[in-house]
Amino acid sequence: MSAAYVDTSAIISVAFVEPGAEEIVRRLRGFRDLISSNLLEAELRSACAREGKPFPEDLVSRFIWVHPDRPLSREMRAALRAGYLRGADLWHVACALRVAPRPSAVSFITLDERQAEVAAALNFRLE
Repeated sequence: MSAAYVDTSAIISVAFVEPGAEEIVRRLRGFRDLISSNLLEAELRSACAREGKPFPEDLVSRFIWVHPDRPLSREMRAALRAGYLRGADLWHVACALRVAPRPSAVSFITLDERQAEVAAALNFRLE
């Protein structure tokens, strides 16, 4: 598998060594490219600060960051047609759509069930 879009929920589980973190690490190692919105960094930094943990630079050093150069209105509309998502979850799915013209060629890694349902409905791979 070549590329995966990674949601913050998956990275937080690894950073905080939550149940299932080892499985996420194993999955991440199977991809050449790890992609995410830089919102992941903000959410992870916030969670680390809240919990008094150091920011795991090594955990995000492999990421290719999505910096949209235009509004993601089209992608957000497509995602919301597939199902309701809260703001940050919607942003991640919209960013994934922006970088994946063929969602079936990209895996979407998340621990959020609702987000996974929407990603699957949009044809992202969930393995």
